[in-house]
Amino acid sequence: MMKVSLVATLRDEMRHMEEWWGSLLAQTRLPDEAVIVDGGSSDGTWEFLERAAPPFPLRLEKLPGSNIAAGRNLAVRLASHPVLAVTDGGCVLRPDWLERLVAPLEADPSLQLVAGVYLPRPEGFFQRLSACVTLPRLGEIDERRFLPSARSTAYRREVWEAVGGYPEWLDFGEDMYFNHAWRKLGISYAVARDAVVEWRLRPGIPSLFRQYFRYAWGDGRSGMYPQRHALRYAVYGWASLGALFLGKRPWFKALTLPAALLYAGRRWLRIPDFFSGRPAAEKLAAVACVPPLLFLVDLAKMAGYPAGLAARLKGGMPG
Repeated sequence: MMKVSLVATLRDEMRHMEEWWGSLLAQTRLPDEAVIVDGGSSDGTWEFLERAAPPFPLRLEKLPGSNIAAGRNLAVRLASHPVLAVTDGGCVLRPDWLERLVAPLEADPSLQLVAGVYLPRPEGFFQRLSACVTLPRLGEIDERRFLPSARSTAYRREVWEAVGGYPEWLDFGEDMYFNHAWRKLGISYAVARDAVVEWRLRPGIPSLFRQYFRYAWGDGRSGMYPQRHALRYAVYGWASLGALFLGKRPWFKALTLPAALLYAGRRWLRIPDFFSGRPAAEKLAAVACVPPLLFLVDLAKMAGYPAGLAARLKGGMPG
């Protein structure tokens, strides 16, 4: 059986620390070691880890003021084993997550990376609604295009070395940049749909807006997804033009209404999954609330992307 190091970066995760740590200890396959880098917690997270006595070696390091990329790079450098399983604090690992995540690497020595999946762990109406707007259902994942989050990934150390590690000049979106880098190198990979991490969503509109502003900022700073952002500006530009000048023309409505329904439609299709077991009134309310929340998230992206581009122009493109 191959040796696996679990690596994670944390900062001020005490609110959900016991649940995350408990889900790690409950794995059907425990890691052969865990390396955790703390970015400067002040809420008791570090003290919790110091008291921990897991049934596997645990290495703790402090790197105050570091961003996620720097903390994760340090954790990988300190890890002892040839396979790295990467996750984040604030998540909940399903009991067979690690076992399912590394099984393809054990079965196929030529495979270099396994992309696990992440699903929402909603608490209340807003988080369920947010899941509908921002996250794909498991059945929507296209394995040819899917890029994993650092919440749920495993790879051989050679992948990290070939890519050059996570981009420490990038505060947001570092895992997506890492993904694009290994894809460009032709790294062999598989998607493990049964390796599931549950992810907590933001609790309200301000934190959700900041989250997607930062993601888009990272895209602009790193040059990722220019076509996707250009399309979003084009869609809203067309809608704004129509509202100002063409709204009364039948041909404009004939084009715009189906396009709007198609744009929001797949979010509505997620309601039965993410509102499973909830009252019918909540599901109906979600139908009405999806479009305005989708607009808010898009607005955050449209504000964040040019801010990231400005930072890119000002600071240049490292690497």
